[in-house]
Amino acid sequence: MTESLLVGLTGGLASGKSTVARLLVERGCEVIDADELVAELYLAGGAGSRAVAEVAGEEMLTPDGAVDRAAVAKRLFADADFRAEIEAAVHPLVRRRFEERVAASDAEIVVLEATLLVEAGYGEVLDTVITVEADAETRFARSVARGLPEGETRARLRAQGDGIERREGADRTLTNDGTLADLERSVDALVAELRGLLQDPAEE
Repeated sequence: MTESLLVGLTGGLASGKSTVARLLVERGCEVIDADELVAELYLAGGAGSRAVAEVAGEEMLTPDGAVDRAAVAKRLFADADFRAEIEAAVHPLVRRRFEERVAASDAEIVVLEATLLVEAGYGEVLDTVITVEADAETRFARSVARGLPEGETRARLRAQGDGIERREGADRTLTNDGTLADLERSVDALVAELRGLLQDPAEE
């Protein structure tokens, strides 16, 4: 069979990345959510829980030994040094788990959905990287409308930075400032382009 085309899907908070992921699944792609891989790694006894304990101490674990994700998240968005340490410890584990999932997949197009995909260096193992972008005001409004408090929304947007590295590291950009129908048309065009790469990898 044809070797899978490995695609990275990224984007900032409330950009529409998860909606694009859903649309890709509906169009026959396999999407692997990095957050779900992290959740697996953070279970009691998991490699991620051990890594977090080494970086931040046992107080970041629940009594049963799993990562206390709420406690970690609270500190991540308030402490840039802590965030960098956790990312350095956990990202290689996520990457290894992703590669295991790819090896077991029979899908033609396998997509890794991750917020810090470019920043974590996944680009070197992917065939192409797509970022979903929307202006900051739109992202802020969407996030608050979903129930995230304004203060936490601002903190998360600050933690994700200006997005320059993400945009520069992507091969393709999907702009999501319009309607869902607009986004669906963009995803249709994207999938056609990705299937074209499967037929002629030299185009990439």
